[in-house]
Amino acid sequence: MGKRRKARECALQMLFQLEFVDDDPGVIFKDYWQRQPVSQEIKEYSEWLVRGICQKRAEVDGAIQKASRNWRLERMATVDRNILRIAVFEMLYEKNLATAIIMDEAIEIAKKYSGQEGAVFVNGILDGVKRLLLGSKDEENVAEKPAESRALPEDEVNK
Repeated sequence: MGKRRKARECALQMLFQLEFVDDDPGVIFKDYWQRQPVSQEIKEYSEWLVRGICQKRAEVDGAIQKASRNWRLERMATVDRNILRIAVFEMLYEKNLATAIIMDEAIEIAKKYSGQEGAVFVNGILDGVKRLLLGSKDEENVAEKPAESRALPEDEVNK
């Protein structure tokens, strides 16, 4: 498993926990990392995702809600909702990854944690978010993303 995939899975687990407790993410990090020994790179990327999603929740959730006309955010499965949050946050703020890679990773994580139906749901919503963010463009210019990004070594970019 690549470092980014592992970081996303860790972020998913922490975001899931934050759905049920009203803690500061720092408290969650401390507890989580005591039980999950990982590299510093994975910790940093996971924490960047979780903190960023917490800080930009209104923007991220707004994009998801616009793309999911028939689904209210609070009615989505908790796992699916947080997979979507991770992917949408990366689509908005991770300048080093193409949207297609972000979407593929989210779908694979959804298959693992939510099953095939969850993966289909996540794919559909992310396709809608992509259309909203990119307009009618077929290709994305990665350089157009905001400067806020967390780079991992080049060999880890697609993981």
